[in-house]
Amino acid sequence: MQQLHTPHVVVVMGVAGTGKTTIGPLLAARLGVPYAEGDDFHPPANIAKMTAGTPLTDEDRWPWLDAIGDWAHGRAGLGGVVSSSALKRSYRDRLRAAAPGVVFVHLTGSRELIEDRMSHREGHFMPTALLDSQFATLQPLEPDEAGVAVDVSGTPEEITARAADALKGLPEPVR
Repeated sequence: MQQLHTPHVVVVMGVAGTGKTTIGPLLAARLGVPYAEGDDFHPPANIAKMTAGTPLTDEDRWPWLDAIGDWAHGRAGLGGVVSSSALKRSYRDRLRAAAPGVVFVHLTGSRELIEDRMSHREGHFMPTALLDSQFATLQPLEPDEAGVAVDVSGTPEEITARAADALKGLPEPVR
């Protein structure tokens, strides 16, 4: 596998169960940059709420997004990949405010496929019961947002290859 280097900071986004935690490290390895797991930026109170099946509010998400934005800002010009649901435009705007050159890889798929994948994963705090709230909150990338949508059908390697190929067409990041 050819390793590509990118100065982009890439946010792998999408609803729970799309494979952000699987694709993120694979994409980072392919791009030759570090990976950060977005869930690790959540404060314990957020994890407790989600574990209990309670959706997070915007107020719950702001400190989490700010922590991800700080990481992305620190990687500006160096590149990196971080996972974050980044479901709303306002969340992505907040990440862009912290790290203007950030680009998004939106992992997309049918609700049925994602629910099936969620029902087979082990050791994750996000229950399938919150999937509907994730889809209800989701605002897909808009044409003026730097990023690409990538379908999650296929193997992780196929999805990663599609994401890396799609990123090749993006302009150099703003610094």
